[in-house]
Amino acid sequence: MTPTYPTWSVSAISGVKKTTMELWNARNDVGYYEIGLFNDTWETIPFVTNSKIIKLNYLSKTKFDIYIREKDIEEARYVCSVSKLRSKNESKTLLVTRICSKFKQAWEL
Repeated sequence: MTPTYPTWSVSAISGVKKTTMELWNARNDVGYYEIGLFNDTWETIPFVTNSKIIKLNYLSKTKFDIYIREKDIEEARYVCSVSKLRSKNESKTLLVTRICSKFKQAWEL
């Protein structure tokens, strides 16, 4: 998922900021990814996007926007994608991955 260190920009809605992320699927066993926004202690932060679960074919990429209230920006620390695997009645090991990008705090800039 890129960028590694996203930034917030102005959106068309007053009191709301946005960032644009790009997700690439390098796993042929995964077709869906769930998007989440978290603080330093991994608690979820409310946000809006077109779809929190994105269907993405193998070796494909897509861009998506994340919208957040300005009052929540200081708390938002990570935006992550989690691979979603379909349940099959096979007894093989499944690997779920979480890929995160980090928002820098004002004191880190």
